[in-house]
Amino acid sequence: MQTALQGIRILDLTRVWSGPLAVRILTDLGAEAIRIESRGQRGPAAVPDWQVKRSGFYPNNERGERGWNRNAFINEMNRNKLGITLELNRPEGVEIFRQLVAISDVVIENYSPRVLNNLGIDYGHLRAVRPDIILVSMPGYGLSGPYRDRVAYGTTLEPEAGLSYLMGYPDRGPQRLGVAYPDPVAGIHAAGAVLLALWHRRRTGEGQHVELAQIESAVAMIGEFVLAYQLTGTLPPRLGNRHPWMAPHGCYPCRGEDRWITIAVRSNNEWQALCGVLGQPWLNTDKRFATPLARWYHQDELDAIIAAWTRERDAFDVMDELQQVGVPAGVVCDGRDLATNPHLVARGFFPRLEHPDAGTHFYPGLPIHLSRTPASYRADAPALGQHNRFVLAELLGLTGARIDALASAGIIGDRPLA
Repeated sequence: MQTALQGIRILDLTRVWSGPLAVRILTDLGAEAIRIESRGQRGPAAVPDWQVKRSGFYPNNERGERGWNRNAFINEMNRNKLGITLELNRPEGVEIFRQLVAISDVVIENYSPRVLNNLGIDYGHLRAVRPDIILVSMPGYGLSGPYRDRVAYGTTLEPEAGLSYLMGYPDRGPQRLGVAYPDPVAGIHAAGAVLLALWHRRRTGEGQHVELAQIESAVAMIGEFVLAYQLTGTLPPRLGNRHPWMAPHGCYPCRGEDRWITIAVRSNNEWQALCGVLGQPWLNTDKRFATPLARWYHQDELDAIIAAWTRERDAFDVMDELQQVGVPAGVVCDGRDLATNPHLVARGFFPRLEHPDAGTHFYPGLPIHLSRTPASYRADAPALGQHNRFVLAELLGLTGARIDALASAGIIGDRPLA
């Protein structure tokens, strides 16, 4: 099967979420990626039982014999990749890395800015090995500026990028999103940047250094709030689940534990349809709710009436009933709902992958559907150091004795450092 990025080789030096996601998108589109890890990157060999159970990342909450290969988050982010270990703080490891650069198209990293220079593998050094190499750097704050050397994660960038300020209710303080949203946003931006750089190289023969500051990725997503302050000199208020002009617009409890439905009414026609489903036509003649503006000013009373009705009903039944009459409504789905969602399952969104240590599971697929070059799910995530010998022998031509020497010296391996 022909794939969009067939023949493109990527060296993946990333970790956590943003960088691994960027590379995973590209491998789903057919690129070959070699994930390069330190043997200390997946943590210690012995993870305490309480940590295993609390994380929720291990199948059946069990560490297993090789727990470092069973982490669900690592396995979800790294399908389709070859995996090797390489200690880049050792000269022998750097030399192997440079040999890999010579036969690769793209290098992606999300270290802090000082790391590549300290290792002697910054853009200048990589260009000396391969002049048309594309290097993508994804530091938290960019390669310049007063915050350049700060280390960041999506959870710390979220409040700094203004996202947390927007979350929450008018009478309370800011709230976190519950997921490190800047990470996947930066990952998607990075994947797009690689495609643009490859297109430029195809036209000109030139590689380049792509810089993607993750905080800028996050701020770019809330530009209207920055603009609003510039135009009015005031900060937009936190709205909770409400809307600047729609009413009702909220999240309402349904039957069962922690089950919810969202409802949004944009017009009088939708309001009348909602009243019909509620079985309370008198609401149409109540002066508090007769117009969009009146409903907006009386949202507390309106929300109480709707919540009393939804609380006795199944969330999916409410969604279907409202959608059939043209009222926008959606169930607040959890992981259980998504994994069994009949629409997503029917579309084949969840590829089934088998891992020698983690077992067989379904994972979220790629939401990009190309008619001629569709996504491919070729393999589950690699175990630690799984492809050491294949990459070093088949791609670089190292002898078995040389590979054994690298293993004996601790430059490569298939077990964590501790």
